[in-house]
Amino acid sequence: MRRNHSTTPRTPRILGSLLLLAAAGASTLGAAPEARAAATPVPLGRVVPVPASVSPGGTPYRITRETGIRVDGSPEVRRIGAYLAGVLRPSTGYPLPVTDHGTGGIRLRLAGGDSGAEGYRLHSGAGGVTLTASTPAGLFHGVQTLRQLLPAAVERKTVQPGPWRIAGGTVRDRPRYAYRGAMLDVSRHFFTVAQVERYIDQLALYKVNELHLHLSDDQGWRIAVDSWPRLASYGGSTQVGGGRGGFYTKADYREIVRYAASRYLEVVPEIDMPGHTNAALASYAELNCDGVAPPLYTGTKVGFSSLCVPKEVTYDFVADVVRELAALTPGRYLHMGGDEAHSTGHADYVEFMDRVQPVVARYGKTVIGWHQLTGAHPAEGALAQYWGLDGTGAAEKAQVAQAARNGTGLVLSPADRVYLDMKYTKDTVLGTRWAGLVEVRRSYDWNPGAYLAGVPASAVRGVEAPLWTETVKKSADIEYLAFPRLAGAAELGWSPAASHDWNTYRTRLAAQGPRWDALGIHYYRSPQVPWPTT
Repeated sequence: MRRNHSTTPRTPRILGSLLLLAAAGASTLGAAPEARAAATPVPLGRVVPVPASVSPGGTPYRITRETGIRVDGSPEVRRIGAYLAGVLRPSTGYPLPVTDHGTGGIRLRLAGGDSGAEGYRLHSGAGGVTLTASTPAGLFHGVQTLRQLLPAAVERKTVQPGPWRIAGGTVRDRPRYAYRGAMLDVSRHFFTVAQVERYIDQLALYKVNELHLHLSDDQGWRIAVDSWPRLASYGGSTQVGGGRGGFYTKADYREIVRYAASRYLEVVPEIDMPGHTNAALASYAELNCDGVAPPLYTGTKVGFSSLCVPKEVTYDFVADVVRELAALTPGRYLHMGGDEAHSTGHADYVEFMDRVQPVVARYGKTVIGWHQLTGAHPAEGALAQYWGLDGTGAAEKAQVAQAARNGTGLVLSPADRVYLDMKYTKDTVLGTRWAGLVEVRRSYDWNPGAYLAGVPASAVRGVEAPLWTETVKKSADIEYLAFPRLAGAAELGWSPAASHDWNTYRTRLAAQGPRWDALGIHYYRSPQVPWPTT
């Protein structure tokens, strides 16, 4: 049964409280449980995703009222410093000025080194903490590690007693994969800009850098297209089960892109085609081979819809949509779907993909498609997103592997591992179970680099955790299905393969529980994880 764990009462332990008071002083009376546990600094390695290298040692640094956040002259570094100050000020009550002069405190600096495009180095000692990276993205990811090295109470929005200590030593870190994604389906159920931005903040905490937005499907079209206005006004007017639906204006979408970029996530928009297109077909009769628009659809079946491949107007439609969406999207990718096109014959499917992939390239974007794209002719540089199961047929897997050997990059999203909409257990209220039950260990305990036989390790570009929303209606639903499994997917994408170990991971994951409580994240308390009880 689902429970709101941010408000679940805990039985007080008198003896434990007395011991904590003796260690930390009476000032901790009345504090949240995670604040009362702050006397001992968080070990440098108790972070999710686990860092590539940790060298503990030396005196911890303590954040006090005198601490400042020092930045160099770069506007981006100053923005990251302001972001960090915004996290720390409410809970510490300290001013934490962001300044480009002074000594000590927390220093953020850009410098050359071997940390790559997103890596960082964090050094903590009695005199201060220094975060160094070669790019702003690396600094931002280092800030997320710094947050986790502070007591969970640092995430609260009211003043907490602390102390705010960061263990001494050095962290050197960089990602395993360049693509570390999460997908949010806003088509089956629509989510507002504010709800998407809340999810972006949660993704950023775990160094996710790609936000895949599933913007169109049978149940709803969610992005305004000036040249085809009924797509949004009519095709976006409903959702699964009925209801108002909704869509993003171009200004809304730009705001999501801007906010994601401020958290160093790239938005990957998806317009699914030639199948999953009933909302578009209902909006414009001419997109149907028989010229008759079907009714809007609010169910959950798949595979029944298809754009009319022989009609030239289909390609005018695709070109207009891609042109307008590409102009709104500064990121590298445009996802064209391509899955479950059961109503499109194979020859038509191949013809369609051959014609629309160059359209995506014409407007400066790299094609991503679901792995059925490998049954056609993937464009040079295209990525295929694999969503099959452990038990998917050998022929389909061999087709994907052959495409990978021929140069098509892969993003791995096996449905019975990292589809966040799968139920945890048979008793889970939310979610579906067509791919099986996916508890936290199953979601974490696999190696992307060796998952598909015959695929060169170099072809795997990353991992993405999709969240389809047939049963998801509000932010608390997103969070319950995403957490804790999202953290595991993020670690699979970031951390070295040699560090993947369920027994050590489950302990680090358990330490995230109080942080999620402090952030108000509604999560599933899996019995596989030793969550803190005090």
